[in-house]
Amino acid sequence: MGWRALNISGVYTYEPKIWGDDRGYFFESYNASSVPDELKNVHFVQDNEALSIKGVIRGLHFQKGEAAQSKLVRCVEGEILDVIVDVRPQSPTFGQHISVILNSIQKKQLFVPRGFAHGYMVLSDTAIFAYKCDNYYQPSAEGGIYYADPALNIDWILPKESHIISPKDAVLPALSEIVSGL
Repeated sequence: MGWRALNISGVYTYEPKIWGDDRGYFFESYNASSVPDELKNVHFVQDNEALSIKGVIRGLHFQKGEAAQSKLVRCVEGEILDVIVDVRPQSPTFGQHISVILNSIQKKQLFVPRGFAHGYMVLSDTAIFAYKCDNYYQPSAEGGIYYADPALNIDWILPKESHIISPKDAVLPALSEIVSGL
C-alpha cells in the first residue's frame, strides 16, 4: 500500500487502501500530504478522462519544453497496460520504458514525471482512463513516438492485429528520429 518508487528516477506507483463492505467501497485516490518528498512541489491543474474499447492504443505522447507535464494516471473502469518512455535527453535511462497494468479492481496509479512519453492499451472490453496533469495542454508543444518503435521493444500484450491506432498516432516518428528535438 502507498507510494513505491520504480526503477527509473522520479517514477512511482501508488496503491491506495480500499475500504469495502457489502455496500461497496471507498478509497482516497489522492492526498497531497501523503506524496513522497520528491513530488511535494507537483501541483495538478487539469484532470482528463477517456473512454476506449479493447485494443485501442493511445500514445506515446508528451509535451515539450515549458509545456512538459507530470501526470498521475489511473484506470477508473476496466483494465489497461500503461507504458511510459524516458525521453529526457541527459537521463541515464533515456529510451527505457516501464509498463504497468492498471485496473479498476486494484486502483493502482502511476506517477509519470515530466520528460516521459506516455501511452496505454485497453485490455478489457472497455476502459475509462483518467489522469491529472501539472501543466495545461498546449497543441504547439505536442510530441510523440511511434508506439511500435522496434528500438523500444514494448510488449503491448495483445496481438498486433487487434491494435486500434488513430491515424495521427500511426505516423508518429521513432524515438531516434526526434532525439535532436527534445
